Amino acid sequence: MSLKDAPKPTIQVLERCFALLDLLAGHPDPVSLKEISESTGLHPSTAHRILNDLTIGRFVDRPQAGSYRLGMRLLELGNLVKARLDVRDAALGPMRELHKVTRQPVNLSMRQGDEIIYVERTYSERSGMQVVRAIGGRAPLHLTSVGKLFLAHDDPARVRAYAVRTGLTGHTRNSITDLARLERELASVRASGVARDDEELELGVRCMAAGIFDDQGKLLAGLSVSAPADRLEESWLDRLKGTAAQISAALGYSG
Repeated sequence: MSLKDAPKPTIQVLERCFALLDLLAGHPDPVSLKEISESTGLHPSTAHRILNDLTIGRFVDRPQAGSYRLGMRLLELGNLVKARLDVRDAALGPMRELHKVTRQPVNLSMRQGDEIIYVERTYSERSGMQVVRAIGGRAPLHLTSVGKLFLAHDDPARVRAYAVRTGLTGHTRNSITDLARLERELASVRASGVARDDEELELGVRCMAAGIFDDQGKLLAGLSVSAPADRLEESWLDRLKGTAAQISAALGYSG
């Protein structure tokens, strides 16, 4: 539901407060009382009275007489809300819905150093695939679809440093163990926004992954679908990306 379609407050002064805050939110610089009055349709004395009370509560700042901007109290409250937004809680419902479509394991993973760690998973015995790495399990970045997402967001120097630290050790005959090949793979990930694991961590298992971003646009986690190599369907890709975007939106991402 858009803001336009949202129900209006039943208390008039609250409706006017919301209108004033929305107006200030649309301006990076302080706004004059005259402009506020003209934009909202409120009489200057009415707008001034409400803004004065909002200033007392620190929801609005008055950097100089007659001009206003959003106050620091909103930042404090926003940080409290952000602290309660746990990526696992935001992801679990959408992950279950994605699993209903794919009938294959859906994984939520985060980066920890040079590895990813699996923090949540939805799967069923009917998937036909044994889950090798349980929640809390780890895997090298360059061998996993989610790990490649994170490497793709690193600058080239950091990727090269990762390659030196890890030696790009492989697990299967399909593993990427050459820096030049890894760099080409990461360029493809950056171009498409999707990463893949083609039996690089486990023979017989393929994965595809999309990123989950926080309100600052930072890559926070990755959502992946794993399947037996002959059962991974390209038709799942749009649904995977849509589910990752849904989780990102729940965490405040608006990109």
